[in-house]
Amino acid sequence: MLTFSALLLMTTLHLAQVEPAVSFETALPVWIEGREEEMNLCAGFRCAFNFPGSEPVHAKVTASTLYRLYVNGAFAGYGPARGPRGFFRVDEWDISSHLRAGTNVVAVEVAGYNANSYYVLDQPSFLQAEIGTKNKVLAATGAGPNQFKAHIITERLQKVQRYSFQRPFIEVYALKPGFDLWHTRVDKSLPRALLSVCEPKTLLPRGVPYPLFPIQPAVKIISEGTMRSGENDNPFLDRSLMQIGPKLKGFVREDLAVEISDELCRLHPDHCEAVAEENAKPGNFTLKPNEFKVLDLGCNLSGFVFLKVNCTEATQLYITFDEQLDGLDVNWRRLGCVNALTWNLAPGTYTLEAFEAHTLRYLKVFAAKGNATISHAGMRLYENPEAGKAQFTCSDERLNRIFEAGRTTFAQNAVDIFMDCPHRERAGWLCDSYFTARSAEVLCGNYSVERCFLENFLLAESFPCLPDGMLPMCYPADHYDEVFIPNWAMWFVMELGEFADRINDPALIARFKPRVEALFNYFEKFENADGLLEKLESWVFVEWSAANKFVQDVNYPSNMLYSGALETAARLFDVPAWAEKSDKIKERIREQAGKELFFVDNAVRDADGALVITDNRSEVCQYFAFYFNIATPEKNPELWQILHSEFGADRIEKGLYPEIHQANAFIGNMLRFELLSRAGLADQLVKETADYLMYMVERTGSLWENIQDAASLNHGFASHITVTLFRDILGVWKITPKNKTVTVKINPVSLDYCSGIIPVADDFVEASWKKDGDSIQLRLSLPQGYTAEVENNSGLTLRMDNPATKES
Repeated sequence: MLTFSALLLMTTLHLAQVEPAVSFETALPVWIEGREEEMNLCAGFRCAFNFPGSEPVHAKVTASTLYRLYVNGAFAGYGPARGPRGFFRVDEWDISSHLRAGTNVVAVEVAGYNANSYYVLDQPSFLQAEIGTKNKVLAATGAGPNQFKAHIITERLQKVQRYSFQRPFIEVYALKPGFDLWHTRVDKSLPRALLSVCEPKTLLPRGVPYPLFPIQPAVKIISEGTMRSGENDNPFLDRSLMQIGPKLKGFVREDLAVEISDELCRLHPDHCEAVAEENAKPGNFTLKPNEFKVLDLGCNLSGFVFLKVNCTEATQLYITFDEQLDGLDVNWRRLGCVNALTWNLAPGTYTLEAFEAHTLRYLKVFAAKGNATISHAGMRLYENPEAGKAQFTCSDERLNRIFEAGRTTFAQNAVDIFMDCPHRERAGWLCDSYFTARSAEVLCGNYSVERCFLENFLLAESFPCLPDGMLPMCYPADHYDEVFIPNWAMWFVMELGEFADRINDPALIARFKPRVEALFNYFEKFENADGLLEKLESWVFVEWSAANKFVQDVNYPSNMLYSGALETAARLFDVPAWAEKSDKIKERIREQAGKELFFVDNAVRDADGALVITDNRSEVCQYFAFYFNIATPEKNPELWQILHSEFGADRIEKGLYPEIHQANAFIGNMLRFELLSRAGLADQLVKETADYLMYMVERTGSLWENIQDAASLNHGFASHITVTLFRDILGVWKITPKNKTVTVKINPVSLDYCSGIIPVADDFVEASWKKDGDSIQLRLSLPQGYTAEVENNSGLTLRMDNPATKES
């Protein structure tokens, strides 16, 4: 039952909502009659219409769960962009370039998952689609003279296992030649399914840019070999398979049509060998029974696996993939996922494409039976199309490569929301988003993805299975297991503070106040006599390191973050009491955790109930202390000197301070970069950027979740390095669109030159500097009406020629 405070919050948010700015002329939401809540049901919808002439034609589409759009057999779109529970974002695709004289066919494939995940919401399936010009509806679902017709897509097996704990179902297909003719031919008859009109949907604009979907072919063949079938001596027993039930929806093992993970576990390599460079070009290649080849896409990419195949006999293809190699092979289960696609093919020629987006660098094509000739293998990319606007170049090629890795990591993790990773989860995680949002500002020059990401948290009437006031750790998602990360809700407030500065929209920010008030009301229940949070519920998370072992009873990094969230909210909403509480928390942390040189991570209650300070100390705790101003270089000079001069990527190797548990990439090392930036230690950042990140770039071309390779090797937060490079190395410290100002700080770095282009809305800030003896030449090009202030810390004589620039 909802409490009064929850009802009050829902009412406040509802009243704050505005009318949606998108609608359909005639289309109604429809689905296969009586099957709206059936798991993993895939349906095909088709309409035909006559060419309307030169007038632009758009396909307006939304759906639950996901759809893929074809026009006359050509791929034309994928979506929808994700929205909050009960709201559906509408995509509008310009399909004019795909049309032809005479009859045109639009086909929409829809997957209705009806399963909880971190990726998409568990909501009844439907499609609402409309084809039209500016003044005329040519076809629509559920209404009008020319309605879409539907059929069940039986070629995709329904009763299959989940892809991962965090995502719904894998893909297994049984195909015959011509299976996709319904995409192009109205005379291709199909078993017609009866449709019913669903309840009306609350619609939202897409709000984010439309991907371009280019196809990236594999660049070379890495290895080849054979497999044999044998015993399953290392079964895949992941929770995504073993814990199916009310809290994790899916098909139990005994109901599966096929258990692909078991089939893969029974396959063992007979031999595997590297392919010589002269034979590595991935043109046409043929696989006989039990043969495989491993292909390289060149770097970590995200999108839809794409193949062209000819079979001379019945063939079973397994496509397995991962972000890295396991020797010369691919480990499909490395992340606890079933990184596999299965196609059972009758003799014939096929164009095959995965429906779900995946992330990989290496693709293994294995013919379990039959003969297959592969004429094309690659991926249709699924990325943010605006990430290519920015440019960065300097005299250190390592930094140039790291920038490009940061850019591609961002692009793959910011299609419609800010994701942690584009494979295992594709989830809109808080905390990750705090850093990725900054990347969006410098790479895209706008805040469209962040606005939609935060709007999803704002518009949801409630978050089922979570305590009153708490925010989900990732969203849109369903957390039937009632798990949440209280720390991530605090990072939400931190991001909201920066978002407010970025967009200059006080009315929008004010609508978030009830969410923040409810959150702080929740936390008040855990404040002890000292005003510190104690014994927080659920998954208390600092970072992926030993620090996560020290989270109870009083966790000081959590309280440092709490003080930052209170301070930020006090500024945003003008609540002095929150600022006062923040100051008191800071002081208590200093008194309890900061009595020695290094800050302590936690304090625990003894048998008598007394609070006992532990000797648990982590590197990330020190960074939290400085990041949230509990410690400062002025107040803690000895600690700061040790941290910036003796800590770093090689500290453990050197055996320094072994009692201080090492930080990880997410998020300690990122905070370290921020602290070095605050201190103006740009040249140290040059070195440490390469030390911490270059090995990742060389392995995958993307940036990782952890310093080790056991987790995600493509993690959105890590794209923040692009911010570091623009700000600290190029020197474009801050761009403030609302004041039309650019702040430039030229730092002392051991580079000869640096240049960059940073988008600002529809324009750009262009900056470059080059050393010449004892002087440094700065050139700036600013958007119309902008001015710049330059601070020269390089130690060289500054020469510049921009009339709108003044030196401070």
